[in-house]
Amino acid sequence: MTSAETFFAQSYAEARAKFLVAAASAGLAVTSHAHPLPGHDGEALAMDIARDGPADAKSVLLVSSACHGVEGFCGSGVQGALLADAALRRQAREAGVAILFIHALNPWGFSHWRRTTHENVDLNRNFQDFSQPLPRNTAYDELAELFLPEDWPPSAQVQAQIGDWVSQHGQRALQTAFSGGQYHHQDGVFYGGAGPTWSQNTLRAVLREHGRQCQRLGWIDLHTGLGPNGHGELIFACRDDAAALGRARAWWGQDRVTSIYDGSSSSALLTGLMWLASELECPQAEYTGIALEYGTLPFAEVDFALRADHWMAKYPHKVSPAMRSAIRQQTRDAFYTDTPLWKSQIIAQGLDATRKAVLGLSTV
Repeated sequence: MTSAETFFAQSYAEARAKFLVAAASAGLAVTSHAHPLPGHDGEALAMDIARDGPADAKSVLLVSSACHGVEGFCGSGVQGALLADAALRRQAREAGVAILFIHALNPWGFSHWRRTTHENVDLNRNFQDFSQPLPRNTAYDELAELFLPEDWPPSAQVQAQIGDWVSQHGQRALQTAFSGGQYHHQDGVFYGGAGPTWSQNTLRAVLREHGRQCQRLGWIDLHTGLGPNGHGELIFACRDDAAALGRARAWWGQDRVTSIYDGSSSSALLTGLMWLASELECPQAEYTGIALEYGTLPFAEVDFALRADHWMAKYPHKVSPAMRSAIRQQTRDAFYTDTPLWKSQIIAQGLDATRKAVLGLSTV
């Protein structure tokens, strides 16, 4: 049996190379959508697409990685394991299900070890109708200068002010204020943007090409950073729709699929969600999806790493080379547990979720 270690990489360039080799070994062609900017080390960046199944398949399963760039270390590893699993791919073909692998939705963030796109946008907050007034996160407005103070690390006074806010409003309210999404602080955390990003536009083009012929569409979007280390939470990734939630729980487990809408998920209630693109571009398809969210570090440590990364981007003139290196590594560690045990747990849960999705989408 192939070790889980072999599917994971230490850089975006290595991850991309492994994906391209895995797709070729599976006999699949790859379509590459070139990103306009180079990577951290000057390498070419792209959103790479491999389809396993006929163009007219009635059921299509998307498996995507690196919505939040640096989280792609995990997602790319899962995709490589899926491509190497001949039995799984045969099961999908026999069930009439085409699997569409989308490698590196946000290749710039993957390469630079950042969650954001090159526009400093959280892709999973970017799917708004920008012709309409954007939602206002007033709690974020209150806390913006405390989340990213002028000096790093934040002083005891800054941390105490955040603590005072939590004592008044609660820890869950802080999580929602911090991560729910905001559209009025373009250098802040979880910024949803002022318009569609390159990643949004490219993803929607991919969905138009590959998703408009199917009748049923499933989606597993691979994430990290929430929950206990190594545990994959299955977060309902559709609109607040009872029928879709029923399908998701029938596929993946009645007691396993959590929801941001009823408070059962470790995630806050979010806005501008990426998977809304499924109904925008593939309105004919019955859509069912999850975000498979793997735990890494405790929430407070992930939160602190994110703030440090955004602080560094906001105040680059204050960052020494040693500090830059330390914050980059801290960010990667917050979203990628680089150990054999974690990787084996990730692969096992990813394969299980994919098999269940194939069964749920089966047209046979």
